[in-house]
Amino acid sequence: MNFNLTSEQKTFADAVDKFAAKELAPGALERAHSSQYPWKIAEKLSAQGLLGITFAEKDGGQGGSLMDAVIAIQAVALHCPKSADVVQAGNFGAIRTFVEYANEQQKEQYLPDLLAGKKILGLAMSEPGAGSAVTELTTSAKQIKEGYLINGSKVFSTHSPEANLFLVYVRFGPGIDGIGSVLVERNTPGLKIGQPNCFMSGEEWSQLYFEDCLISNAGLLLGPGGFKKQISGFNVERIGNASRALALGRYAFNKAKEYATIREQFGKTICEFQGIQWKFAEMAVKLDAAQLMLYRAAVNAELGLPSAYETTTAKLICNTTGFEVANESLQIMGATGYSQEALVEYCVRRTRGWMIAGGSIEILKNRIAEEIFGRRFDQRA
Repeated sequence: MNFNLTSEQKTFADAVDKFAAKELAPGALERAHSSQYPWKIAEKLSAQGLLGITFAEKDGGQGGSLMDAVIAIQAVALHCPKSADVVQAGNFGAIRTFVEYANEQQKEQYLPDLLAGKKILGLAMSEPGAGSAVTELTTSAKQIKEGYLINGSKVFSTHSPEANLFLVYVRFGPGIDGIGSVLVERNTPGLKIGQPNCFMSGEEWSQLYFEDCLISNAGLLLGPGGFKKQISGFNVERIGNASRALALGRYAFNKAKEYATIREQFGKTICEFQGIQWKFAEMAVKLDAAQLMLYRAAVNAELGLPSAYETTTAKLICNTTGFEVANESLQIMGATGYSQEALVEYCVRRTRGWMIAGGSIEILKNRIAEEIFGRRFDQRA
C-alpha cells in the first residue's frame, strides 16, 4: 500500500498552501470571530478553482478527485480555519447532492453563482422533532396544479442566515419512501426566516418556517423515494466534515508547537519538560492515525468501493482527534490558548460542534456496530 501523495497531488497541495499563506492567513483571526459569511474569500477561492473541485467540467467544476478536495480543505484550514468552511460549502454537503441530482435547467439556473462564490446553498434537514432520527421529519410537500405547497419548520440549518437557496428535505407521503427534497429560494412567499441564533462556535443559524410556501414544479429535486439517494451522499459529506475537524486539530497542534519552543518557565522553554513532550507525542500519533483513515476513506470512495464503514470510522476518529488535539493544545498554551487573541480556542469550539453535526459520534458508533455484526440494530421504541 502506498500512503504517500502522488507528485501531482503534492504539487496541488503546495500551490494551495502558498495561496492560503499569502491570501487567507492575513485576517484569519478576525474572520473566525465574525458571524458573517466571508463572501470576498469565497470569490477568491473560486478564482483559484477551489469550489466545485470534484464536479464535472460541463457543470462548471474542475473535474478533480475527492482526494483533491480533501487536500484543499486541509491546506486552507492550516492557514485560515474559517476559510475551510467555504471550501466545504463549495464541494461537500448540500451542493454535492444538488449537483448529483439536479436537472440541467436547475444547474444552469443556480450553479454558476454557487461555484463563483456569489451565492450559497443551505441545507434544511433537521426539525424540532427530527434530529438524528431524520426519517421522522414532518415538513410536508403537497402537490397541487401550480406546483408544491410546503408546510413545516426546520432548525439548525447550515448557512440559513445568509443562504440564497435552500435544499429542503420534505415529506410527500408516509414512510421512508415518502421522503424527498425540494429547492426553495430565499425570497419565496410563505418562507419566513427567523432571527439568527448562535452556536457555541460563533456560527449562526435561523429557524425556517414554511407556511403554504408555494414552489413551482421546477423546484422539485428528488420526489418520493428520493431519501435513500439523498442520505447516501452523507458518506462523502462525512469526509468533508472529517477533513475540517482533523485540519483544525493540526492547526492548533502547530500553534502549540510554536508556543512551546518560545515560552519559558522555570528557566527553560516548556518543550524541555517531559510532560509537554509526551503530550505532543500522543497528539502526533493521533493525528497521523486519523489522517491515514481519512485518506483510506477518500481513496476507496473515489474508486466506488463500499465505503459506508470507512467513511463512518474516518469521521469518528477525525472528529474525536480534532477536538482532543485542539483541547490539549489549548491546555499547553494556558491562558494564551484560552484567549480569543489566539485561534486555538476557536478550534476547540469548532471541532466540538462537528462531533454533533453530520452524524453525532454516538450515531457513528451505532453504524459501526452494525457493520461489525452484519445486522441492523433498530433504535426505535
